[in-house]
Amino acid sequence: MSPTSPTRRILLADADAFYVAVARLADPEGAGKAPLLVVGGSPERRGVVTSASYEARAYGVHSAMPMARAVRLCPGATVVGVPWEACSAKSREIRRVLEDWCPAVEQASSDEFYADLTGTERLYAEPLAETARRIRDAVRQRTALDVTIGAGTSKLVAKLAAGVAKPRADAPGQGVLVVEPGREGEFLRQFALADLPGVGPRFQEQLARHGLRTVADLLAREPRALAALLGEREAQWLGDRCRGIDGAEVEPHREAKSISRDETFPEDLDTTEELSRELLALVDRATADLRAEGLVARTVTVRLRDADFRTRQAGRTLPDPVHSDRAVYVVARELLGRLRAARTVPARLIGVGLTGLIKVGSTEQLALFEDSGAEPLETERDRIVARVIDEVRERFGDRALRRGATA
Repeated sequence: MSPTSPTRRILLADADAFYVAVARLADPEGAGKAPLLVVGGSPERRGVVTSASYEARAYGVHSAMPMARAVRLCPGATVVGVPWEACSAKSREIRRVLEDWCPAVEQASSDEFYADLTGTERLYAEPLAETARRIRDAVRQRTALDVTIGAGTSKLVAKLAAGVAKPRADAPGQGVLVVEPGREGEFLRQFALADLPGVGPRFQEQLARHGLRTVADLLAREPRALAALLGEREAQWLGDRCRGIDGAEVEPHREAKSISRDETFPEDLDTTEELSRELLALVDRATADLRAEGLVARTVTVRLRDADFRTRQAGRTLPDPVHSDRAVYVVARELLGRLRAARTVPARLIGVGLTGLIKVGSTEQLALFEDSGAEPLETERDRIVARVIDEVRERFGDRALRRGATA
């Protein structure tokens, strides 16, 4: 950024307890009771907690916790599945509200949105915190959902600020937190290095060996000494992060690169039949998200984590892109069979990933169909059935139709 460039005004809007809130809106009778646990798989086949209401968090429950333990900590909790189609619809609603206020909006996930308000000072003629509060009110009014907004001069600072402002079981949270220009380094000092996006477990271990565990630890070291310890490139990158320097732009037209779903089991699964049932549910969720985004996929990948924590995966790239659950499951089941034939041991996690994503009706997709001489894996009947399932679920709820088996 040149010296004459305007000071950046970046927001991160993060929906509060998104899956819980949407579940309650989608099924106020079944999911309206507190405390509430939302699980990625079916409530009958309990895996891990996808999201917990604030009432459940007061008992020590958190996301990614095995459901068996969560229920022991909070025995009175209501357990429901994630309403995936309703979540996709609410996600689109939030984005539309933000686009009414902000020139550029980038969807980072189903419940996180970056927005760039740089250059709007004259338009709004008020402190950024006041604009953020008004955006928050507009989201609540139009979607019935609450968002927390963090703001600063970079995406990194905005994300961390949103985390600080978020309501918690032990604190109400402010809902909006703006880190003023020039205060980034002071703001960052409260964080551990592990809190910074991009500082993974291995890097944390390397830093800890040198006595570096917090942002304050790192900022106390001389740059030359850090370069000698970490290497010049790594030291520069981490030093910039600790000062809130992040030149990443808000990308409103950034395409999704992959869609994946996985399930960790409370107890290892022994048989291919059991794993196939879990895989079918994951494929159903992943393809529903794929269609909701108007995408088709060319590559299907299945991942297994065995009981001894060895992770394996197999993938297949198709001649024609697909988006129906039947077509994807045919490929995924074949890949699972290949993985199980190579090593038949109990598994603790299974996942499915869809990559090579293409917009439906794009010239790239049409060219692929024209060039393919093989019999298509996905038929017009598959696409019609998938569309009908989406329409029924949109009208009657996520549990209105479920696949029992897929040929």
